[in-house]
Amino acid sequence: MPARILIRKTSLVDYPACVSAVFFFSGCNLRCPWCHNRQLVCGEEQGLLSVDEGFAHIKKRRAVLGGVVLSGGEPCLYEGLPALIGEIKKLNLLVKLDTNGMVPEMLENLFRREETRPDYIALDLKVAPGRYGELRLKNAHSDDPGAALCESANLIGNSGSKYECRTLALPGGFISESDIEALSPLAGEAVWHFRLFRGGNCLDSAWDGFEESAETAQAKANSLAERARALGKMGVAQTGVAQTGD
Repeated sequence: MPARILIRKTSLVDYPACVSAVFFFSGCNLRCPWCHNRQLVCGEEQGLLSVDEGFAHIKKRRAVLGGVVLSGGEPCLYEGLPALIGEIKKLNLLVKLDTNGMVPEMLENLFRREETRPDYIALDLKVAPGRYGELRLKNAHSDDPGAALCESANLIGNSGSKYECRTLALPGGFISESDIEALSPLAGEAVWHFRLFRGGNCLDSAWDGFEESAETAQAKANSLAERARALGKMGVAQTGVAQTGD
């Protein structure tokens, strides 16, 4: 089935210091119960465009854009990703890739050539690698999703692209300092963002009721970021308005 996308025509927050358009690819190979993109992940989102339609949009608006963010869902499931990145770069636009790290084969393919290498990458670090089996991997590219994550982190760290890591400060003790300790080798020298959780439209509706007070959520993010810094990493806690999931 051809890839389908939801497009955000203009964003000031998805690509650091860059006005961007965002392609949200439909479909994902993880089933994180807290994910707030339920319809997109399950392929139920309405009003999706083809990749060609999305590209036509950015081609028309390239004069006011600085870059394009490829997000999801999981964009690395799209076989035409290298060609798409190459075409975007021909428009003199930067490319940012948001990925869960479950398809290292695609990342390796992207990094082979300068014209297909993303300029910026955001890697989600969800829980300790040994716990990724809890996320109900679908259509697995690897029998060991934790190993796939580690391979992807290594590829990204050696790619020459700028990158960051992102972790959601999940409620109810679902993620702990022991997860951060297990993930810390994967963060490398990148800034590691700890984002706040807010329930709503979660893949598992039970998670919609797990929302904590703003003070508790902030304290959780602060604590995890502090632990990352104690491990020598660049941990930064989000402040302000909570984000729903990743």
